[in-house]
Parts: sequence; structure tokens; C-alpha cells
Amino acid sequence: MQDFSMQYLRRNAYLVLLFVACHLQAQYNTNFLNYSYSGRCVGTNLDFEAGSNGIKNGMVNKLVRGGYIGDGLKNNSARTMRAINNFGIHLNYDVSAFVKGTKKFDYHFGIKEQSLINATFTKDFYNLMFYGNSMYKGQTASLKNCNVNALRFQEFKFGVMMHSIDTIGKIGVAVSILKGEQLFFIKTFNNSSLYTSEDGTEVAFYSDFSMAISDTTNKGRIARFNGIGASADLYFETPYKSKIGQKSVLVVSANNIGFIHWGGNSVQYSSDSLLKFSGYTVNSLDDLKDSTLRRIDGDSLVRRLTSAREEPFNVNIPTNLLIINKIKFSDRYTLIGGYRYIFNANYKAYFFTESAFSFGKLMWTLHAGYGGYGRLNIGTSLCYNSEHWYLKIGSNSLQGFLAPKNTYGQGVFFSFARKLK
Repeated sequence: MQDFSMQYLRRNAYLVLLFVACHLQAQYNTNFLNYSYSGRCVGTNLDFEAGSNGIKNGMVNKLVRGGYIGDGLKNNSARTMRAINNFGIHLNYDVSAFVKGTKKFDYHFGIKEQSLINATFTKDFYNLMFYGNSMYKGQTASLKNCNVNALRFQEFKFGVMMHSIDTIGKIGVAVSILKGEQLFFIKTFNNSSLYTSEDGTEVAFYSDFSMAISDTTNKGRIARFNGIGASADLYFETPYKSKIGQKSVLVVSANNIGFIHWGGNSVQYSSDSLLKFSGYTVNSLDDLKDSTLRRIDGDSLVRRLTSAREEPFNVNIPTNLLIINKIKFSDRYTLIGGYRYIFNANYKAYFFTESAFSFGKLMWTLHAGYGGYGRLNIGTSLCYNSEHWYLKIGSNSLQGFLAPKNTYGQGVFFSFARKLK
């Protein structure tokens, strides 16, 4: 027997999660990284990654793409879930160009769209969303320190790649104007919890959270201009002497260093309240047919729980930091080690290693890493690099497609470019 109020909260939480996820259709999210291979070019790139260190891929696929979530999927993730878990989806795609400047630098132009969602949630939150509150009769479920951050924006980029620093080093710098399209952010604090009485007829919801939403009245993908901001990309590449191998190269890249200012019609909510439901007990959502129950709606619930204010505010966007060390042992084999971190994104430090095998115009790479939004990642990629064309396709989280029921994390990346003189 589950209390009506808990069923109501579950149903509305589902709507929020699905609304955010369905609007998200990454290897490293930087154009500068391909320049060493493609040089001057016009091309397109797509990076997609999704993962969680608590929810396995089979269930992530259902949350993102839709479909029935059975007990098998729910139980499969619940068995290995941690007390605190992360979740994230990133999608970036762009059209960009590196064109001739002078003997020492080239110009860089680009248009990109980025869609990002990341979250942190407790095991109690997961249980409430997918099993209900029956298991918490006479107990309090912790909802503290959970958050969801969903963001979509477009950018217009201009930069330069200085390709002859000390004759062979490279420095790339780019600045972008950002058009903020959509923001949804919610964060719970230490007092957030849900108590269920022993007989299941009363629920006490302690709300302690803040929430921010961009202007929802501004409709249309192109016309939706809810925020404006700026960001910068920095890139550094240099060879160095090493006792190991024939040649070593260090790469440091940081991109999306910036913010978005959301306009005056954006809304911020805050709540520190106690809300009790009692007197209704139902067996399933199919029982929610009584006219008295239907009169309780989401708008009235939000009004009772929160104080709202319309005002502009700034939000830092997720910033990527990437450090790569390449050691070339021969013309056919290069060993790569790296570190990645995304600030403002609930992202764990990601350590990885790659083995790159070259066969003329083709390069095949094997990838292994741990961290990020998932856990262990295994991937591969294939690169074709000729005089006129550059093509790369791969995945750093191939396990998500091969064994979705038992693994965490999935992704794919694609780059295609026509080289210019």
C-alpha cells in the first residue's frame, strides 16, 4: 500500500526527468585536438556520452529513449548502487573551420550546440522514484545533497591556432559568444527527507531545496534566447625530451571556461518547509480517479512549498580540463596516457590510457579508462588521414553497447573534415 502523496511525487519526478532527458539527443569536446592531424580544414564533429556510476546502461537507455522499466532493470542497478551516485549526459555537435592566416598561425571559426545534463542522487532517492515508499514505512528516506543540472546553449566561436611556437609547438586560443536556450537546476540541502508512517497513510515531506528555471514562455529552438554569455578555449601542445621512446608530446586543453547570464524572466525558487499528506491510501496509479485527488495539481504543490522570484542570474557552464601525454615508440606504435575532469558537472576524475597503432593512412586506437560519470570504460576508434580527408569514428565507452545490462557508461564520437591548403 503506497500513500497517494508519494505516488503523486513519483509521477511528477518522472515527468521532470523525462522532460529533461528527451531534449538531449563526448569524446573531449575540443576542436583544437584534431588540428595536429587535420590542419587547415572545414569539418564537423559530434561527441556523445552518457553514464552513471549507480544506474547501469540498460536502465539509462530506457530513461533517455523511453520504454517500460521492469523490475529486472530496476533491481539490476539497485544491487550495486552506492550511497551517493552520479549521472550525466553530454551531447555536442558543431561545424568548424581552420583557415589560413599567416606562416605562424591559422584562424579558427565554429558554430556549436551543447546539451548537458548531470545529477547527483542518493540510493534513497532512487528507491523512492522506482519502488515507492513502502520499504520506508516507519523510516525517513534521505534526499539531502541531490541535484539535477540541465543546460542547453549554442556558441559562435572565433580563435587562432599558433602552430610554430619554438618551431614545432602549438598554442590555440578561442573565444565564444554563447546563446543560452534552456536551464533547469535543482539542489536539495541537508534537511530534505521523506518520512512515511508505519501504516503508510501519512507522508511528511521536508523540503529544503533551491531551484532555477529559464524563461519557459519563450518558445522555439532558434528564437529561444533566454541568456547570453561568453566562454574561452585554451590549448597547448609541445614535444619534449624523454628517456622513453623516440618522441614525447604533452597536450593540455581547457575549454568551456565561461558563464551564461540568464534574463529577467528566469525564475528562482527556494523552499524550507514541512508538507504533510494524510488520509489517502491507494494501491496503484490506476486508482487515482477520484475527483478530490485530481484537484491536487503540481502548480498548487509548488506554490505551497516554495517562494519564487523572477530575476536575472549567472551560471557557470561545465568546463573541460584535459591533459594528455603521448610517447611514440615507433612509426607504428604510440602509447598515450591522460587525465580528464569536468568542473561544475558532478564529474569524477577520469584517468585513461590508449594504445595507437598506425598502418599507413589508418590509425587504430584501443582505450581503457576509469572514472567520469561511469566506472570502467573500454573503447576503440579508427582514424583515416589522407592528403585531402580526415575521418575519425569511435567510442571510449564501447561496453555500454556490447553489454548494457551489466556495465556503466556509453558514448560515441565522430569527426569528418575536408583539408584545405
